[in-house]
Formats: sequence, structure tokens, C-alpha cells
Amino acid sequence: MAMTMTQKILAKHAGLEEVKAGQLIEANIDLALANDITGPVAIREMEKAGFEKVFDKDKIALVMDHFAPNKDIKSAEQCLECREFAKRHNITHFYDVGEMGIEHALLPEKGLTASGELIIGADSHTCTYGALGAFSTGVGSTDLAAGMATGKAWFKVPSAIKFVLTGKKAPYISGKDIILYIIGKIGVDGALYRSMEFVGDGVAELSMDDRFSICNMAIEAGAKNGIFPVDSKTMMYMKGRVNREITVYEADEDAEYDEVYEINLSELKPTVACPHLPENTKFVDELDKIEINQAVIGSCTNGRIEDMRIAAEILKGKHVAKGVRTIIIPATQEVYMQCILEGLMQIFIEAGAIVSTPTCGPCLGGHMGILAHGERSISTTNRNFIGRMGHITSEVYLSSPAVAAASAVMGYICSPADVK
Repeated sequence: MAMTMTQKILAKHAGLEEVKAGQLIEANIDLALANDITGPVAIREMEKAGFEKVFDKDKIALVMDHFAPNKDIKSAEQCLECREFAKRHNITHFYDVGEMGIEHALLPEKGLTASGELIIGADSHTCTYGALGAFSTGVGSTDLAAGMATGKAWFKVPSAIKFVLTGKKAPYISGKDIILYIIGKIGVDGALYRSMEFVGDGVAELSMDDRFSICNMAIEAGAKNGIFPVDSKTMMYMKGRVNREITVYEADEDAEYDEVYEINLSELKPTVACPHLPENTKFVDELDKIEINQAVIGSCTNGRIEDMRIAAEILKGKHVAKGVRTIIIPATQEVYMQCILEGLMQIFIEAGAIVSTPTCGPCLGGHMGILAHGERSISTTNRNFIGRMGHITSEVYLSSPAVAAASAVMGYICSPADVK
């Protein structure tokens, strides 16, 4: 029976020769991930069920990133609970202030995710690691509790949608523009519980940071996961990071797909998602100078070094518009350090921006950039639901780092080409 990439990975981890869409399976996991919000719930559920040990102290990652450094007493208590659990079970991959980063940027950077692996995380954007040719997906905290204790998880095998990428992208077009365009095309439920498989000659046009950004937002189309084929860029990224055997899976030529979409990258233009859904997309040149109060460049979607570089390229020698609070958040300590080494921090600060320690912060309305009533933000984050970044009357426009940086300079949402 012909299978997709995702189906092959699931079959292998379930110990089966083949699986088909809709089949229920129990599979072994390679990594279980939790953060400072979802971790405490999973820990309590695991202990309530009577489990006294984790299945493998080397295959659990706990990352303190959502409300860390702690913003209040409640968040401090949540992190303390994770710290004590990590100490009690001698968890190898525990990342706290000074070592942590935003989880979905940190784990690939640390080599904890690799091609062919099966990864679950109690965070919906765990689908990010499909950029490496892995099957990764978000689960609830109770499912994660079972995974941490047994090393297994239940899945319904997803069917798939194929996205054939062709052509060459124009300057300043990034993975964020591509995935926003796709979500605008198919809707926030267009890939509901299905695998989004990205193929075609256009894949070679995409950097690893582009691919991470695209897979990160697969969940915003309702997908179970997003996944890219493994090529030389993938292998180069993992070289020196992953120190274990890597398995590469390829979809069968006659694998079945529910739908096939062709995306010509050369036709794409800078794209934003207007309030209040990621599917409410428009090309920037369709908007009429929408003024902003805040610009956020960072998050698990767009806080990597490539994102920092493009923002600095646009901000260099310029200053953000008066009244526009510009918040830049490198996703990890490594990215932060690289920004310092390349002189990007000086560019950001001279442009009138502030730079935060790695944190999810404003993305979920946590801290470091909450919006007041009626305020409007351009943001490189992944969701723009009502009240997502603060007051229920505030608005969030999702964009690439290039568009966010240009908009910060001009004071309204614009294309990088509009910056004078």
C-alpha cells in the first residue's frame, strides 16, 4: 500500500508495515515536550495516575518560555513545579532562564528533533519540526502525561494534502508570506486533522527558517502536522546538532492525497492576516495605510536569526515612527548572541526598538507587549484571535519580519519596498 511521509513515520513507530488514513494506532515517541503552562498540568495528571517514573529522562524536554522570566506569582509557581519535577526525575533537557529559548526554535537548535522522528508536545505549534522531515504534533496535557510515563501515544492516522511549490520567490518574500497565503486560500479548517505535505522544485528556494515558519503555522489551517522532504539543506542544518542515527522517509509516488494545490512562489507578494483570523489574508498593497501602535518581531514562528537579519536590514539607519512601540524578541540565547556578534542589537536600539530576552511574551497576551483597548499591532506571531495580545477591542495583523519592520518605520502597515 502506498503511503505519505507522515504515514510511513507513523507505521514505523507503531511497528507496522503499513497504515492507512483513519486507522487508530499506538506508536512509540522519540520526544515529549512541555512548557511552563502545559507542563504543570501534565505533571499533575501523570502523578495522579500513579506513575512514579518517566519512561526516559533523555526523551523529555521541559522549556520555560511562555511566562519566563516569571511575570507574576502564579507563573513563578508553575515554573517551580516544573523545576522540581525535572530535578526529581533528573530530566536531561530542562531549559530555564539563562538557557531557555522559545521552545519550537530551541529544540531544533539543540538537535533534539530530527528527520524521521515522532514528537509530541503539549503546545499546538509542535508541528514546527515537520520542517526537518519529522512527524510532530500538538497534544493535550493529559496525552502528554501518558507519553512522559509510557513513551507511547495514540493517533488516528491522518490523510494528506499535497502543496506543490514552484517558481522563485521575490525579494522580501519569506515562509511567513507563503503560509499566510496558503491559509488564506484554504481557510483555518482547510486541512482539519490532515497532514500538509510540501513538495516541488520551489522547496529548494526555501531556507530552513522559511520551512520552520511554514510548518509552525500548519495548525492555523487545522492540520495535524506539516512536513517537508529531507534535502541537502535539511541535512546541513542537522549536521553538528543531531548526534544520533537519522532516518529519512519519502512519500511513495502513488501515495494518495485528498487534494493537491500548486503554489507559484513568483506570484506571491508581501501578505498580512487581518483581524481576527489567520485566514483573513490580503496582500499588503491591498491595504489603505492602516496605522499601528506596536510592532512585534519574534515568536516561535519568526524569531530566528534570518528573521533578525531581515528586520535589521530594513531598520538600519532609520528610526521607528513616533508612537510605534517596537519590540524585538530573539527566539533563543544562541540567536540573541548571534545578533550581538553581527551588530544587529545596535541597529535595533538605534532605530528606537527594544530587545527582549527570549520569551513567548506578547504572542499569547502574556507579557512584554500587551495591547490596551483599541490599539493595533503588526506582529510576526501566529495567531490574531480576538483579545489574543491584550484587550478584546485591540487588533493584531500577522506578517513577516520584513513587513513588520517596514511598518514600524512608516507607522502604518506597508511593504518593505515602501520604506524610504
